[in-house]
Amino acid sequence: MMYGSRDRLVIFDADGTLIDAFPVVERSFMLHGMDIGDLERFQRRRKLLKYIGGLREFPKNLRQQFDKGNRKRLKRTLTDVYREVAQPYPGMVSLLQRLIAAPDIRVGIVSRNVTIEPEETLSIVLRRFGIDSTQLDFLRCIPLGDGKATEFRAIRESYGINPLRAYVCGDEYRDYTEASASGMQAIIASYGFEDHGRLIGDYNVPPELIARTPTELALRLCHALDLVAPGEGNAHSSEI
Repeated sequence: MMYGSRDRLVIFDADGTLIDAFPVVERSFMLHGMDIGDLERFQRRRKLLKYIGGLREFPKNLRQQFDKGNRKRLKRTLTDVYREVAQPYPGMVSLLQRLIAAPDIRVGIVSRNVTIEPEETLSIVLRRFGIDSTQLDFLRCIPLGDGKATEFRAIRESYGINPLRAYVCGDEYRDYTEASASGMQAIIASYGFEDHGRLIGDYNVPPELIARTPTELALRLCHALDLVAPGEGNAHSSEI
């Protein structure tokens, strides 16, 4: 098959990859009398238990989350806190700005963000840090249980881009498997919602594709794209 474009494509997950969402979840839970536990234990929990808590937190959290009204209030709180205080990981704003400025790179976000009106939530956070979400080529939020592979493929095909010139940056094993399923390359962060050991030991994500820090993710991606990474060479980041 011939492809209509020689552009490159970068698809980011939001929570745990671009944006440090754990403090938002932690604060929202505390405001409702619940405890999510620390980041290390949170990363190691299996998906079903991540937001219910471990053995220490489970009884109190379960009582709160069984009530439908409580769940709605928690989601409202989560949305408000996210929009007010969520922050990108160090270097991610500069990285996004660099990719947006590159004329031959299509870049955007595909997220399972669970706030109310999630596209607006992410736009508000980005705007607080000087990025207009309309400068992205796409910003799409999908339901929590949905897979991303179909969305990845649809985006790539809409721009006529070779899958070998397309990259997915996420923080969960599903981002790796769904990138692979759609023929794309993957860089998986182990500083977000999944533990480094679990990514390798339980889900067989190749360690060569795992970035332990936001800086490492930016360096790996920019190297693949032949770009100067934020902080490298004569490039200077404006972020604190």
